[in-house]
Amino acid sequence: MLARRVVACLDVKDGRVVKGTRFVNLRDAGDPVELATVYDREGADEVVFLDITASHEGRGIMEDVVRRTAEALTIPFTVGGGLSTADDLRRMLRAGADKVGVNTAAVQRPDLIREGAEQFGSQCIVVAIDAKRAEAGRTGAVRWEVFTHGGRRPAGLEAMEWAERVARLGAGEILLTSMDQDGREDGFDLDLVRAVTRAVRVPVIASGGAGVPRHFVEAVTAADADAVLAASVFHYRTYSIAAVKAAMAAAGIPVRPAGSGESSG
Repeated sequence: MLARRVVACLDVKDGRVVKGTRFVNLRDAGDPVELATVYDREGADEVVFLDITASHEGRGIMEDVVRRTAEALTIPFTVGGGLSTADDLRRMLRAGADKVGVNTAAVQRPDLIREGAEQFGSQCIVVAIDAKRAEAGRTGAVRWEVFTHGGRRPAGLEAMEWAERVARLGAGEILLTSMDQDGREDGFDLDLVRAVTRAVRVPVIASGGAGVPRHFVEAVTAADADAVLAASVFHYRTYSIAAVKAAMAAAGIPVRPAGSGESSG
């Protein structure tokens, strides 16, 4: 089994890291460059930077913040938010990102995924899917609806079908966020994660709901997530990356060693 990754997420608004619950009630969590540097030192496998209001506000991503963050990191760095053309993706990669994330623009024009994969390689293209539980259909099966514009607009897409499509178009990875669980800290939506990991062959990052180390373990052992992502529990020092990795290792999940700068949380 390949090592499973622990990813720290920086949701950025107006140049500051913020975190809320179910995509609202945002609180300030610090400077993105400083936090990214801390997570790098403490053993995060990757950092994801999401400009969460860029699409909603119809503007480009804050390139200067991206460049300063990239310069401070030694680990892979994914950037998303407000990227709508292949030129936007190229600009972020040149600014120092290792991967680029697309969500709203990919829903509006799916060929962006194919263009990005062809020009920069699938390994650079991360499609973010923000999904929320919907009313069960006639069969009674659980369904999840895709949302765009920072969780503000329903896209009229079913999450499993969209995940399968983006994988076919060339996405190298899916960042899957449960809007129902986001910020609640009572566990990932394991049904959602499991449904997507079974539907696609590309790596899936589980996001939304982590509160204690056991939740990260469950996302891997019960839902087969390739990576686990969190924000609040790391930003507010509830648990450290080392504590999460220790719990995963104790459960028999292969992980890369945490950095020497960690506390046990």
